[in-house]
Amino acid sequence: MKSMVESILAVAASGLLVAGCGLESGGAVPLPVGPGSIEPIPELDGVKITVGSKDFTEQITLGYVIEFALTAAGADVRDLTNIQGSNSTRDAQLDGQIDLTYEYTGTGWINYLGNETPLPDSQQQYEATRDADLAANDMVWADPAPMNNTYAIAMNRQTAEQTGVRTLSDYARLVSTDPAAATTCVETEFNVRQDGYPGMAAKYEFNPDAAPRQILQTGIIYQATADGNQCKFGEVFTTDGRIIALDLVLLEDDRSFFPKYNPSLVMKKSFADAYPEVLDVMAPISEKLTDQVMTELNRQVDVEGLEPADVARDWLVSEGFVTTG
Repeated sequence: MKSMVESILAVAASGLLVAGCGLESGGAVPLPVGPGSIEPIPELDGVKITVGSKDFTEQITLGYVIEFALTAAGADVRDLTNIQGSNSTRDAQLDGQIDLTYEYTGTGWINYLGNETPLPDSQQQYEATRDADLAANDMVWADPAPMNNTYAIAMNRQTAEQTGVRTLSDYARLVSTDPAAATTCVETEFNVRQDGYPGMAAKYEFNPDAAPRQILQTGIIYQATADGNQCKFGEVFTTDGRIIALDLVLLEDDRSFFPKYNPSLVMKKSFADAYPEVLDVMAPISEKLTDQVMTELNRQVDVEGLEPADVARDWLVSEGFVTTG
């Protein structure tokens, strides 16, 4: 497992690549795969396809899932996983630097399409995002996976016992009555996103600047929240394997603020029209990406220290989609 310093340096290098000289054509897929239930498809033979992802564990793993599946189908796949941030990844796709990525319906609806109010039903959220992004940007969203990697606020069990906090309404009251007891750690995007801390504060009617708030790298927040010294509360992703490993307690979103974040394969309409076989290859894979499956894949990377590429390939092999080549 890479050290935290190495991980931070890798993310920084990714950011410099995006900001400084633009994304390159991508690297080779890191591991070989052969056909399984995914067999070579003549229409995809040798087709150059660049796959991108954002720069956190789940996204990188999902990027490799796409890459291995399409490699088994015969495509000439290039790897552009680990792009820093949602906006950089989206811009790379709109600019044609990447062809495919897994994107979350809530991110599309709120961040890319500029809506302020999420739809509480997963299917409605997907359909609204799909239709609006196609109309505005000629982007196609495939049927989403059942997993929902939404935001949450977590605490350790000692904090839960000391504060009595169980819900986000409880947290809001604590912020208002004893802000020093509600020290909260968040990562950069959550700190400013409308579907993050500012929007949560507005929904739950508390002053977002009342409680001490620290900006930390996503991976650091989990351990710091488990320790309970630097962070009494921390922003987490609900499918992250470290929640179980560190015995963190999630606060109930009792006003249903956080959007649904079901991952969907996203591509330009021109690409989807040219290569509809891609959707056929990926549909049965997306169907198997449940909360339980993704939490376990994330746990293998973040807790056991396995590489995302190995985890992605091993899962596809275990499901019979590909072989080890």
